[in-house]
Amino acid sequence: MFVIIGWLLALACIFGVYIVHGGNMGVILKALPFEMTTIFGAAIGAFLANNQMKVVKATIAGLGLCFKGSKYSKARYMELLALMYDILQKARKEGLMSIEKDVEDPHSSPLFQKYPVVGNDHHVTEFITDYLRMMVSGNLNAHEIESLMDSEIETHHQEEHAAVAALGRLAGGLPAFGIVAAVLGVVNTMGSVGQPPAVLGGMIGSALVGTFLGILLAYGFVEPLGGLLEQKVEDAGKEFQCIKTTLLASMQGYAPQVAIEFGRKVLFSGDRPSFSELEGHVKKK
Repeated sequence: MFVIIGWLLALACIFGVYIVHGGNMGVILKALPFEMTTIFGAAIGAFLANNQMKVVKATIAGLGLCFKGSKYSKARYMELLALMYDILQKARKEGLMSIEKDVEDPHSSPLFQKYPVVGNDHHVTEFITDYLRMMVSGNLNAHEIESLMDSEIETHHQEEHAAVAALGRLAGGLPAFGIVAAVLGVVNTMGSVGQPPAVLGGMIGSALVGTFLGILLAYGFVEPLGGLLEQKVEDAGKEFQCIKTTLLASMQGYAPQVAIEFGRKVLFSGDRPSFSELEGHVKKK
């Protein structure tokens, strides 16, 4: 919703001031279809040539996420930390082997299904169960698991940022494609120098629309989407950091209620539940 509002506000200010100062929208509207076809066609072609198909698919999926609200909220993090508390509490009371069935089949586990918001999230459950499985096996110490977690989180970070980088390169190329469209318009104008000044003026104005559109699309539309997608990627990474910190605290011997406090502390301040909120939620569950 805020993406659409931002775009409408930008367009209203730009074209509103242009019209107030006596600008002729007819020139822009007449040139718009041809200039947009040139700029967008060249940009999409360059985008496909510049990225692997997996990055193209990730970018398309990321653009869809930009028009949805963030799923990473205080309520979600409280569910996640309550799930971690229950798992660690069961392991502490009944031994690590008691959570083996929960780890092997989380979709049938009462613990995971008690918290459907995160329990049905494939990436979250896979990350949790992979490292709980290692903890159950007892073959790795906390430092080795921490190093492995860091490597996996970094890999996830790089994969998700590939789409952000692709949008950044696209935004960087759009002004240049706008100049290409403008140059072609000037070439067309130079081929009609025998026309009356009024006609030549209109043709030059249409040519300059290409430069204007390239800059507008780059800095008013594509680059903001890239920035928004980057913020969403950072939110997703923070959830993995929370899980990592909680599990490592447990491996170092802290009680479950203390371990989830370690995890709570790494969350962004706007999404972080307070100590009393988390405690009340865990007790309620």
